[in-house]
Amino acid sequence: MERVRYCGVLHIASMLGNAARMSPRSIAATLDDDALTFGELDEQANRIANGLRGAGVGRGDRVLWWGDTSLEAVVVFAALAKIGGVFAPLNARSSVDEVAVVAEYARPRLLLCGQSHVDAGAALAVRVDVPYSAEIPAGRPSAPNGVELDERDPHVIFFTSGSTGRPKGVVLSHRANWVRTYVGATTTAGGAGTVCMFPLFHMAGWTIAMGAWQGRRPVHFVRTPDAETLLHTAARHRAARLYCIPAVWSRLLEHGVDRYDLGALEEADTGTSATPPELLRAIKDALPRTRTRVFYGSTEAGPGVQLGDADLFRKAGSVGVAQPGVEVRLTSEGEVIMRSPFLMDGYFDDPAATADALRDGWYHTGDLGALDDEGYLSIIGRARDVIRTGGETVAPTEVEQVLAAHPSVAEVAVVGVPDPQWGEVVTAVVVVRAGGAAPEIDALREFCAGRLAPFKQPRRLAVVDALPRTAATGQIQRTLLVERLQLH
Repeated sequence: MERVRYCGVLHIASMLGNAARMSPRSIAATLDDDALTFGELDEQANRIANGLRGAGVGRGDRVLWWGDTSLEAVVVFAALAKIGGVFAPLNARSSVDEVAVVAEYARPRLLLCGQSHVDAGAALAVRVDVPYSAEIPAGRPSAPNGVELDERDPHVIFFTSGSTGRPKGVVLSHRANWVRTYVGATTTAGGAGTVCMFPLFHMAGWTIAMGAWQGRRPVHFVRTPDAETLLHTAARHRAARLYCIPAVWSRLLEHGVDRYDLGALEEADTGTSATPPELLRAIKDALPRTRTRVFYGSTEAGPGVQLGDADLFRKAGSVGVAQPGVEVRLTSEGEVIMRSPFLMDGYFDDPAATADALRDGWYHTGDLGALDDEGYLSIIGRARDVIRTGGETVAPTEVEQVLAAHPSVAEVAVVGVPDPQWGEVVTAVVVVRAGGAAPEIDALREFCAGRLAPFKQPRRLAVVDALPRTAATGQIQRTLLVERLQLH
């Protein structure tokens, strides 16, 4: 009798099971000095899957995972796929109060925690009355019996960070995750796998991992994405691919990539936020034998658009063209919308937000864009971030690209601060370059002259030690910046 019945073959349990059968001794994942082969991952996942079934977890049940990046999380992820449970990771850095809001929303069957969060998990379980297991239940090492799995079933729920209010839970099916990571697996270097800078509460971390596993290659996780750790990990494992967000690439280049043996590195990729052409040039100069690509996407839409290595400077400032199977259009208002086989199913228990984001099969990104005559997409800014000042419209990223070239500016964010006269005032929030002097607002406006129309030039300036960014992707939290500026 068949132990597991699949409806469709594009299922994560099937993907991992195939890797265990075909390459049981190949490394699936590493962290520090620890490693898991595909065979070990499969057996350990079987034990946890059987233990979770004994604890009452079944198909479609949500299980919250709260912990730092660990191989333990990888096993739980695989185990839930085997029994049709839904893996729902919580931000490891959040407080009990913050996580309680998410837990009450998600209504899980069970809460599991890594060793780093056992005490916090116990406090959370009492706070929201969620079933909690201090130790991850384990059972027999054989595959679970009598399980029915469907590729259309929910596989994971990722909770968006959100600038205000309760995060939304992005529901992704097994099919969506299989298809979006298969695209990456067929266009990514082989060899000794990929170094993953993302924590395992973030979609990008699991997308990178599943892309590697599709090709039966390892993913090398890190506990913290600092320059030393990332570069040492890439050198130690002779990694073929390193993907970092732009802010992290800047730190790596400043640290010095030439201090490490990166001779096996084939791909030095980036994305998730605006990538200045100057940074791409610096990556190419530092790692001339690698290919570099820029990816654009989201948790809801996946990696839908890619700028290839050959186009980095021919199409400077673009995020590229739609990936295979993806359609990209602009609405009459200039908003980027996308359609593909791997969009999210929707937001968990939030039909209004789902209906707003998914319309007639198209995902509305909230980004403003432009398409050139070759179909290359450029992102102008976020629709909600657009500044309206004196009857004019200003895209913050356009101003930031100019100000970033000022010799005193290390980092900059441009926001609109409410103003009774102008509606909003274009405000530059600047981190001063080390050893430099803070610029004056008049000097910044003079620097922008000839590059930006007068109404786009900043009228106010704030100097800060650091810009508030999201923990995983480093995106600037503009709403938080405006709130802080209004208090001063």
